[in-house]
Amino acid sequence: RRVLFRSPERKGLVLSIHGMGGNIGDACAPLVIGALLTVLTWREIVMINVVPGVFMAIMILAFLGTLRIAKATTGNDFSKDEGRKQSFAKYVQGLKSLVTDRGVNMLLIGSAFRNMTQSALLTFLPVYLAYEMGYSPWAVGIWMFALQLAGFTAAPIAGHLSDKMGPRRVVMSSLGMSGVVLLGMAFAGKTHGFVLLIALLGFFLYAVRAVLQAWMLDSAPKNMGGTAIGVMFGVQALGAAVAPGLGGLIADTYGLITAFYFMAITIIIANRSEEHTSELQSHLNLVCRLLLEKK
Repeated sequence: RRVLFRSPERKGLVLSIHGMGGNIGDACAPLVIGALLTVLTWREIVMINVVPGVFMAIMILAFLGTLRIAKATTGNDFSKDEGRKQSFAKYVQGLKSLVTDRGVNMLLIGSAFRNMTQSALLTFLPVYLAYEMGYSPWAVGIWMFALQLAGFTAAPIAGHLSDKMGPRRVVMSSLGMSGVVLLGMAFAGKTHGFVLLIALLGFFLYAVRAVLQAWMLDSAPKNMGGTAIGVMFGVQALGAAVAPGLGGLIADTYGLITAFYFMAITIIIANRSEEHTSELQSHLNLVCRLLLEKK
């Protein structure tokens, strides 16, 4: 947050770099789990997985205990922004404007459908590799690592481009290409082309996570950035919770490969939602310019 205040024009890059820490864990976990599955049972691995969770919880509590909340000073702009508060009535007013903003709502819908794609992918990709293509746990871990590594590489690139070109172009192109790659995987089926497309999909699909957050911060009302990101995470969690059940129902009825058609549909819907977001914001900017010209 401190860096965002000091470099508001570089939101995309800052948030992308921030998210790369989580991407490292997402990338390393499949490799570690795949290797452990060659010598341990899944029950033993679940028990072992408790250890890093407890360790990180202790570390977070320890670091939070060292934080001190300082009063705002007049020395720099960051302190002024940190110290600025709003009343509960103003917060409620800002929340109403947030939830009634059509552009924000379309952005939330697109973000939810994108997370549906991601959640379904993480659910059905390892299952397809293991049961349909006959890959070992170690090999599945390697390809899941490739998926996340590509996203790790793409994050700062997408963040930088969003700061230079605007989030719309980056989000629209990344989601569009994700849909194309998913359709390619569905058509490829049990071929080498399927696995070769995995890393390409990770590059495009994971590139826009931080860019969507930066776009939300730009779209949200003033002093409602934290709430807007919180609402976005909540909507994303809802989409992620629903997708595996829907995808599983489709896969059990029509075959596992059809889950990838389901993912392609969800990402296309996400793309269309973000397109409507940009159109609404363009119309709003035009109205604002006309009003300013009249004044």
